[in-house]
Amino acid sequence: MFENVKLDLNRFDIGFRSRALAIFLKPGTWAVLSYRLCRWIYLCRAPKTIKKFLGLGTTLLQVWIAVLTNIDIPPSAEIGPGLLIPHTGFIVVAGGAKVGRNCTLAQGVTIGHRLGGKYSKIGAPVIGDRVYVGPSAVIIGNLTIGNDALIGAGAIVTHSVPPGGVVVGNPARLIGTRGSFDLVSYSRMENDVERTAALAVLRSPLELELLTESVADHALSAQ
Repeated sequence: MFENVKLDLNRFDIGFRSRALAIFLKPGTWAVLSYRLCRWIYLCRAPKTIKKFLGLGTTLLQVWIAVLTNIDIPPSAEIGPGLLIPHTGFIVVAGGAKVGRNCTLAQGVTIGHRLGGKYSKIGAPVIGDRVYVGPSAVIIGNLTIGNDALIGAGAIVTHSVPPGGVVVGNPARLIGTRGSFDLVSYSRMENDVERTAALAVLRSPLELELLTESVADHALSAQ
């Protein structure tokens, strides 16, 4: 849990001050930290009596966080480290959904299953690494969002998106494969082998050179 929290906070600018401000002043961060704690309790192996008591505590915490932030992320969702929620506002992630590493969820996002009731955990989306989901976007059903995809603001996604895909509209349509590289940043991303490999595949040599220079300039300015 603590390693995941560390990587979540690494999505903010380098330095203790920026991360401290995120913890105390950003409701999106409160929701992420609450999810990490509830997920840890959800997965922990403890005696049944203790687990039941802790479960009651996590339920109360979830309700309080949902009321406070309008963000609902159940512990049954599987979310990789490096989650960033930069703004608060009516974000819902369905139980059983899977979200990869270093993803960004903007305000108003819904990640849900197509069915309800007793089928509520069937057909939840699987979202890859380094995906950016724009404001008010909706991702529904048994589908896969590839690594480095960009889901545009207000998009209604009901079909799978390839790696690096950029989709917009209702229903969402694929308009390119430039990916989310310009919108998703995190500590030491220039050393991420998977990200570098994806860049090499999805961007032209000139675009890759310009983007590398931009990342280097950003790193120098942050020092």
